[in-house]
Amino acid sequence: MTQEKKQLSLGRLAPLILLVLGLAMFFILGLDRYLSFASLRENRSLLLGWVDRYGISAAIVYILTYAAVVAFSLPGGAVMSITGGFLFGVVWGSLYIVIGATAGATALFIIAKTSVGDYLRLKAGPWMRRMEEGFGENALSYLLVLRLVPLFPFFVVNLVPAFLGVPLSTYVVGTFFGIIPGVIVYASVGAGLGSIFDSGKEFTLSGIVTPQILTALVGLAVLALIPVVYKKIKARKA
Repeated sequence: MTQEKKQLSLGRLAPLILLVLGLAMFFILGLDRYLSFASLRENRSLLLGWVDRYGISAAIVYILTYAAVVAFSLPGGAVMSITGGFLFGVVWGSLYIVIGATAGATALFIIAKTSVGDYLRLKAGPWMRRMEEGFGENALSYLLVLRLVPLFPFFVVNLVPAFLGVPLSTYVVGTFFGIIPGVIVYASVGAGLGSIFDSGKEFTLSGIVTPQILTALVGLAVLALIPVVYKKIKARKA
């Protein structure tokens, strides 16, 4: 089958359709109420006891749950990240978060790429091809910037590279290392969440990413762009 004749089929779209149906069922069944800090506070003793009793099994369930949240693009990534720090501490929580988030993002990337990504690139005009070429030359640097600085929703950054022909290995590496700084921030907040619950105060996401933290993340993003700047300067001198 030639590229010109390649068309979308139900078989290629099936995984993407399942993800959309899963997202819809999540809200229809009201499962979103469980991805909340109120639910975490209510089930605090149960969850901590479960972690103490089952250890590594609890960690595996957490990782798989986080991966599912990311793969289905459910609105609960921040809650899951803070929960990871709350249940497992900063070090182990960060590790489990990074593994779960990377696994879920990779699953979504593969599904998007194989279902509609290749087709869209074939049908797209010159503008998208130029965008793909520009992104492809420095894919890892650009992906690290998108992961480090929270300019766009996480699920958007998960999908766009699939439409721009980013290699899977580059995507996995950029995602894994790019989310680590932000993950540590959320896990650290989660590790201290117990004291907030004990005080009886309400907890919200506002104020987690402080100006100081944002400045640090932007600084890392600038470092990630150094290879891009170097290539452009070198190309001009050539």
